[in-house]
Amino acid sequence: MSRVTVVGAGVIGLSCAVRLLEAGYRVDVLARDLPLETTSAVAAAIWYPYRALPQQRVSAWSQTTYTVFDALADTDPESGVVMREGTEVFAAPTPDPWWSDAVPRLARESLLPTGFADGWTFRTPVVEMPIYLAWLAARVRELGGTLTRISLRGLPEPAPGNVIVDCAGLGARMLADDSSLVPVRGQVVRVAQFGLERWWLDASGPTYVVPRSNDVIVGGTDQEGEWSRTPSPETAAQILDRARRLVPALADAEVLGHRVGLRPVRPAVRLERVGDVVHCYGHGGAGVTCSWGSAEEVVSLL
Repeated sequence: MSRVTVVGAGVIGLSCAVRLLEAGYRVDVLARDLPLETTSAVAAAIWYPYRALPQQRVSAWSQTTYTVFDALADTDPESGVVMREGTEVFAAPTPDPWWSDAVPRLARESLLPTGFADGWTFRTPVVEMPIYLAWLAARVRELGGTLTRISLRGLPEPAPGNVIVDCAGLGARMLADDSSLVPVRGQVVRVAQFGLERWWLDASGPTYVVPRSNDVIVGGTDQEGEWSRTPSPETAAQILDRARRLVPALADAEVLGHRVGLRPVRPAVRLERVGDVVHCYGHGGAGVTCSWGSAEEVVSLL
């Protein structure tokens, strides 16, 4: 049985580890940050292809992931995945998105918030990341894999016949010496759940309001090249002000906390095999959205 070392314990690394274990490989996950400490843990985690290219590959990975999440929502409530309907809005008439084939149905929306001229409604997975990442880590262990915290100065040297899978996200900037990888800072506000069932999105902000079981994630920002993980009170106020245009009831919502994550963005997702190393990083704001499709391609490269 071949051994694989996966570097990175965010949603991409854990998804790859699960699929590799299911395929019969022995898998060890090494990571500086444990799952709930990663950027993945900050994500509002609505299925939506965002800041990830090329479109054709991202659409294919996203479609595969949609199918997996849809099945999980039906069969495993412990996963933290639910299917929710919601609406994306636009200030002007807009053609269908390039990823429309990845969802079963995309319908034009006529009931729009004030100030918006177009929009579409669709049903999509919403993934409660603290629950889901714990579920993924437990799945790795159930299948016989290991998860170890370790700070690496570079990618491990693979033993003969073994393979390294690089899912280090933004860490690949150093570990894979990839200067094309840049942080895109995303700040969110977490508010108490107030009975919201539908998600809302205005990608021009980006502004999004994503309901979960006990809270609502309100975002966000898209600051390229910004490394700070410290939440800004001024930014939080701006986020909430924009979001109230979509969901006025947010005006009375209790603020529970603030989080910042750094999306790993590069000109194109890197998913390729180079010798005994498979690189799988740079998914931008679509790590959750591309996770299972990317993981299945990683398995195919081995």
